[in-house]
Order: sequence, then structure tokens, then C-alpha cells
Amino acid sequence: MNSEYWFKQKTDSPLFPELIWSRPENRQLAGKLLVIGGNLHGFAVPAKSFHEALGAGIGMARVLMPDAIKALLGNSQANMMNIEYGPSTPSGSFGLAALADFISLSDWSDGVLLAGDLGQNSETAILLEKFTEKYTGQLTASGDSIEYFTKNILGIMHRQNTTFILSLPQLQKLVMQLHYAKPITSTLDMLRLVEFLHEFTQEFSVNIVTEHANNVFVAVSGQVSTTPLNLENNDWQLRLAARAAVWWLQNPDQGFKALTSSFIAAKDR
Repeated sequence: MNSEYWFKQKTDSPLFPELIWSRPENRQLAGKLLVIGGNLHGFAVPAKSFHEALGAGIGMARVLMPDAIKALLGNSQANMMNIEYGPSTPSGSFGLAALADFISLSDWSDGVLLAGDLGQNSETAILLEKFTEKYTGQLTASGDSIEYFTKNILGIMHRQNTTFILSLPQLQKLVMQLHYAKPITSTLDMLRLVEFLHEFTQEFSVNIVTEHANNVFVAVSGQVSTTPLNLENNDWQLRLAARAAVWWLQNPDQGFKALTSSFIAAKDR
């Protein structure tokens, strides 16, 4: 195995300790994250992502949800999470008219997390496609938001400043949609998955974070790291997406090191 591109991290021994010890102490210098997600029938994911981002050390976070949710949330809860609302479809998902809110709030932020709970709506799919074409900053996508990019899959895969936090089944589906030459299966051992991610992220610009065999895999431009996953519950994707988005925006020029280090954080705040 070529050790030049596979970096093995232990939970008690960070590969890049300099990133951990140089984290901003002042929240005013710790970056701004915009969390986008939710629909009338589900908004727990963006809400939890907001709190995970705070725990991971973000300086300031705001949440953008469809305005169909507004009546379901009290003012105190909305104020606590800095929630903004964008126009929604009749079914309660983000409508195309929310594009202006997406753009203005992303201009405020240093990075955007498409957290998920977006529902299944064709108008929302058009909205996300238009947004990712206009927005050039750091974009972290997780949950069902990834499944909205199937119609313009090559566009998002070659977009710079993009990280996908996705399950192995989601990665399998992505690879199939791309008609990629090498298939990926759930029976892959760590060695084969590392080799696959090494080649895959050399061909496509998107950064990949996935989980397999109780390890987190990070792949950026051909470099791959593995870290044992020790979260006690099964919402690893949600928690890691928020952490990854925070660490990456705090270290924008060191994507591989930041994403790898985000899962071994010394102490959350």
C-alpha cells in the first residue's frame, strides 16, 4: 500500500496537532457558518447542526429554514438559533424564490452547510442547482441535500470548495450516477476503499468524507486519512458534517488537514 497518500490517525494521537493547538480562542475570530435545511415535516437536522457547530467552536452561526416552519417554532427558539426564513413551496420545502436569501446570507458567512431535512421537491432541486452555480465559497453538503444534485452531477463534482459528508450507500449511488469505471461495494475492505477514494478525488474536485468499518475516511485531492469512529450514537453524519464545516472554514487553505483533524477535536467548547 502506498503510504504517501494514506494517513492513519488514532483517536488519541492527532496527525496534525498544530491545527488543534492553533484554533482561534476569540469567537469573533472563529468564523461564521450558515446552516441551511428543513421543511415543514422535518427540521431537527438543521437545528441539531446549529448546536453541533457551536460545540465545535464556530464564532457565529445562523440557520436558514423555509418560512412554512415559522408557525411551528416559538420566537424564543428562533432567536436562540438565529433563524432566518426563506420563501417555501406549497408543500413546505424551500421554493425557488428563496434564492435571494441563500445568496445574501451566504455572502455574510465564511462557509455554508447544507445540513439536510430538505424533503423531496423538484423546485428545491432547481434552487440548489442555481445556488451552487452562483455561490463560490465553501460548501459542505450532508444528509438528503446530496441527493438533490443528481441532475447536474458533473457540475457539483467539479465544483471547487465542496465537501460531501455521505454514507457509503450514498457514495455508491453517486458513483453509479457518474457511470464511474470502478464500482464501489459495501464489502470493500479498508485498503480497497482507500485506493478507490485516492483515485476518485484525483479525478473530481469534491472532497469526500464517509464512514466504513467503524472508521471515518477523508479524501481530498488524492490524499486519504482514516480515523476510528468513536461516537456513541448513530447520527455520525450530522455531527461530523457540522464539525467538518467549522474546522474547514477556520482553515480554508488546509482542507485535508482540517477535515481530518475535525473528528479528533481536543475539546469542544
